Amino acid sequence: MSAQKLKAIILLGTVREGRLGLRVAKLMQNQLDNAGFETTLFDPLEMKFPLLFKPLHFYRDKSEVPEWLRRANQQILDATATSSCRPSKIAFFSRISFSAGIVCYSPGKIAFFSRISFSAGIVCYSPGIYGGMRAAMQLRAMLSECGMLTVSNLFGIPKVHEAIGEKGEPIDPHMVSGAAKLIEQLKWSADALKNHRSKFGTPTEPRL
Repeated sequence: MSAQKLKAIILLGTVREGRLGLRVAKLMQNQLDNAGFETTLFDPLEMKFPLLFKPLHFYRDKSEVPEWLRRANQQILDATATSSCRPSKIAFFSRISFSAGIVCYSPGKIAFFSRISFSAGIVCYSPGIYGGMRAAMQLRAMLSECGMLTVSNLFGIPKVHEAIGEKGEPIDPHMVSGAAKLIEQLKWSADALKNHRSKFGTPTEPRL
């Protein structure tokens, strides 16, 4: 077991009006907190990610890096896991948003930041019966390109509007058990990577 709390970033991948993803993100944040994680939510609607013109590692003079980008990047570097929450309405990802830790997720955001080895869990959802699985399949491949190791369990949530309340409270009992399975794998993997990084570093150092 870790002496300190594991830190997880929840990456929310939706900004549309009437979005259901925030319910999912709140659910996962509550479940992660209950499991002993220290969580941070990256909400692109609140953080106002601009279109990506210049990722962090393109800045030769680090004093020119915008403060919001520097602060968010440090939160990512301090984290041990990500969770991506991704809707299924668009099977292919937008370049505007992205997230890591436990991820409720959309992919362009991570391009802003340094890259580092993370454990990642994927949470996908849809108002229909398939739970966003098409998006999850593509997200798994993309996360690996960003240096993240996804756990085998996928937490798919069909009919999300009936399964989770507006404040993230579980309506369907499976929401708690489904999240627990993902979090159990994520915690084990995050602990293992954290311990290994502390001894051997990462294969490719973050571009700071």
